[in-house]
Amino acid sequence: MRQGARVAAAGLVGTAIEFYDFYIYATAAALAFDTAFFPHLDRTTGTLAAFSTFGVAFLARPLGSALFGHWGDRVGRKSPLVVSLLLMGLSTVAIGVLPAGTPAGVVLLVLLRFAQGIGLGGEWGGAALLAAEHAPPGRRGRYAMFPQLGPRRPPSRPCWTSGASPGCRSSA
Repeated sequence: MRQGARVAAAGLVGTAIEFYDFYIYATAAALAFDTAFFPHLDRTTGTLAAFSTFGVAFLARPLGSALFGHWGDRVGRKSPLVVSLLLMGLSTVAIGVLPAGTPAGVVLLVLLRFAQGIGLGGEWGGAALLAAEHAPPGRRGRYAMFPQLGPRRPPSRPCWTSGASPGCRSSA
């Protein structure tokens, strides 16, 4: 396999893993974090608070992109890409061992979600740029598209079957 194709495939796998971490957190925020981290709030307010911590990572993504993009321009793309993957992975593990139901746990949760957002912002932009830089002449757009496919999970069943399926658009 040529180096450009390997880099594009690695970008796809890397963003898929990073976004899988995001999907895991979204599921946990919807199902368990309202009672685990916000037991003093009622169920609806706790769920809103849990989803607010989910939103913190989206606010951090542009910062991560700028930070890791600048670093990548200075030292090369590989080191910042590895650090961004580690930042996301280690933050995810740390969220799993946070003390639940304490104010310190909530503060650490928000900080770790911010770190996850920075890691995702750096990895996604860096992977797309690395794939484009390693593409053969005339194929930069095609190769840079692969990291963008990572977040897209295929539907669990075809869109034409009855009932809604994740990833399918409604015709209504």
